[in-house]
Amino acid sequence: MPLDCNNWNLSPREAIELQKQLAGQIAIRPLPPRFKVVGAADIAYSKTTDRLIAVMLTFTWPDLSPLESVHIVSRAAFPYVPGLLSFREVPPLLETYRKLDRKPDILLCDGQGIAHPRRLGFAAHLGLCLDTPTVGCAKSRLCGEHIPFSLKKGRSAALMLGDEQVGLVYCSKDGVKPLYISPGHLSDIPSAKKLVARCVRRYRIPEPLRLAHILATRLRVEMTAGASPFG
Repeated sequence: MPLDCNNWNLSPREAIELQKQLAGQIAIRPLPPRFKVVGAADIAYSKTTDRLIAVMLTFTWPDLSPLESVHIVSRAAFPYVPGLLSFREVPPLLETYRKLDRKPDILLCDGQGIAHPRRLGFAAHLGLCLDTPTVGCAKSRLCGEHIPFSLKKGRSAALMLGDEQVGLVYCSKDGVKPLYISPGHLSDIPSAKKLVARCVRRYRIPEPLRLAHILATRLRVEMTAGASPFG
């Protein structure tokens, strides 16, 4: 089935079937060795207003100097269903991406790549729609198992889903909770880990994603504060 990124009018059951088909189109390969722009994508949700705030930031590589910051606000058009968040979050991010004057060569996503029960998390789905290399870097685990390991900076363990490695559990700072890295589209585990590691600065979260999350959170707070208590 060819990918149609403009057809989002699906039931949860239909979305699950589409995920299974789209997962077969994900290409696992090393990230480009040379590139100039890295992007970061994040989503915040305002329950008060039932609005999604989709944010994308871009940075020069490798110094991570800010280039652009764009966002859109839209109503959530798909219900909140665990495992199907990409059907809720990818459409507004596609619209946000179109606002960028200079598109990223690689896009970091605050979510899962192939570390997903059907191998099509948010980062993988978005990369497929954009035909752009994407890397999932999540703050929590959706699925899979890993062996215990020391929480020392740079240490990692394979994230396994059955007999398949779908990502890495990676410690970015001594003594902090690990990150869950997985390839999206047009990336693989070793190059995804290398990218995330090079993006980590003073904090646990890679700097592009940290700044995208700060912006999305600030916009959500401002929206919620400005919402009328009478609807």
